[in-house]
Amino acid sequence: MRMTTAASTEKTDQPARGKNAERPPRVSALRRSWDKYWYAWAMVTPVAIVLAVLVLYPLGYGFYQSLTDANESNVSATIGAFHRPATYKFVGLDNYWHVLSGADSDFYPRLWWTIIWTVVGVSLMVGLGMGLAILLNRKMRLRGLYRALLILPWAVPSFISVFAWRLMLNSQYGVFNEIITAFGLPAQDWLGTPLAQKVAVIMVNVWVGIPFNMVAILGGLQSIPKELYEASEMDGASPWQRFVNVTLPGLRPVTNTIILLGCIWTFNMFNIIYLLLGNNTSGDADILVTFAFRKAFTGVSDYAGAATYGIIILALLLAFSTFYRRNTLKSEQA
Repeated sequence: MRMTTAASTEKTDQPARGKNAERPPRVSALRRSWDKYWYAWAMVTPVAIVLAVLVLYPLGYGFYQSLTDANESNVSATIGAFHRPATYKFVGLDNYWHVLSGADSDFYPRLWWTIIWTVVGVSLMVGLGMGLAILLNRKMRLRGLYRALLILPWAVPSFISVFAWRLMLNSQYGVFNEIITAFGLPAQDWLGTPLAQKVAVIMVNVWVGIPFNMVAILGGLQSIPKELYEASEMDGASPWQRFVNVTLPGLRPVTNTIILLGCIWTFNMFNIIYLLLGNNTSGDADILVTFAFRKAFTGVSDYAGAATYGIIILALLLAFSTFYRRNTLKSEQA
């Protein structure tokens, strides 16, 4: 009897143990993270909300509009007491096919000019910024004053710099025409032809971007150990050999970063082109981002087309950034 009772007790205990084993106390990973890092979550949450409202929502809504045929005539609008409902339709990837297949004759010429604008601008900004940084890294009188003067274009808001250049390039009252007419030369329409407009926007963009590159490269130069220069000089290396074999490798982490940032910023540099040229342009100097703006807000607004351009620009920059970072990491590891 005792054995039977013990066996039955053991049998009745086993299901209970099994049930308890099947229901261990579960604490979610999110709850554990909150308990351990609640302060970090509290600091990040407002930033995440702001990013979601200002970046993620417009991006998602823009992507949705790129899948429709939305324009000024079929979106919802309220004019006084009259309300017009939206009548645009979902068209899927038709807008992307229309742009990328070449049916939109404006895309590839604008893309080609955007690439030229980016490559030329970034090359000049990095090259001139490196030259000025090397000069200012040497001991000279009034070096602090020179640094302050060269940083001024970066310290001044970009729209003020652009308007100053617009006044200087004015065909009637600009200082450039005043100078050349003083020497007996005819006045020029600096912003009147497509070629002049392209040269002008590149020149202003380089002027605005040089200080950042100069400061970044100057910091990189000061981080290179002086012992490397002394050792190479003792080995009989010429100034050019020291520049190629010591300075450039030492600046590689800095130049890789500023080239990437410069390409992204220049590819999307809306304010310089729009403020310098305004609406008095044939459109030949428009890059992708300014052309998308004109599609959305000039004439009959093509919201779907502008949104399509925006998503394509984002995809191009993401692809370039990923490819560039992978290559730079491989070169740094090698």
